[in-house]
Amino acid sequence: MRIVLIGAGNLATNLGKALVKAQHDVCQVYSRTMANATTLADTLHCEATNDIAQILDDADVYILSIKDSALRQVAAELCQRCQKGVFLHTAGSMPMDVFKGLTQHYGVLYPMQTFSKSREVDFSVIPTFIEFNDDFAEAVIDGLAHTISQRVYPLASADRKYLHLSAVWACNFVNHCYDISSEILSAHGIPFDVMLPLIDETARKVHSLSPHDAQTGPAIRFDENVINAQAQLLSDSPRLKDLYLLLSESIHKAHQ
Repeated sequence: MRIVLIGAGNLATNLGKALVKAQHDVCQVYSRTMANATTLADTLHCEATNDIAQILDDADVYILSIKDSALRQVAAELCQRCQKGVFLHTAGSMPMDVFKGLTQHYGVLYPMQTFSKSREVDFSVIPTFIEFNDDFAEAVIDGLAHTISQRVYPLASADRKYLHLSAVWACNFVNHCYDISSEILSAHGIPFDVMLPLIDETARKVHSLSPHDAQTGPAIRFDENVINAQAQLLSDSPRLKDLYLLLSESIHKAHQ
């Protein structure tokens, strides 16, 4: 398929590479910043632009991988210029209907994974959730998704927002906890990599145990001596102390 990428961030970068690997013709990258568009376009060996008026109007698929707050405006501008093709976005929390009334065929392709430009991922194992407004869009989006992922699932916008919420808990909030852990260790001259075996085993356990059954630590038994002592260590940071106590209480209540 002949594809235009709208966006040049983490997801667009990894998706673009996967599409090229699957032998699609990624013919153009658009970004508000020409430097970002050029960086990704050079990687994909295609054209770059930072001008919506210069976006090619003969692509089969237009994929919008941009921040949620800009999606409606860019979709309106893009669909006004390009009347052919299937338009889709990659956002977890935005409804498919951002395209409604703007174009004929549209949908969603949401790869549920955390992406960084500097890390290569195996797209074939990423659960990819799709949505479509008609049979033509279904054929295009389903066909496209199956060329890059072995795990493709139809999912409506109303359910996808809960999927995205769950991903925030399982990934973004967990990574924030890693960051807090790293800061505490760094302040006492301890390298963060001592945590990696613990982090890896915690992740491995939920492949065979439910997260509920895998829970350990002082909060599950509400060991007040440990909890109070550790909270006291965080007295210089009321934000972290409050977060520690809230999470400890939540864990305890979940296991009563």
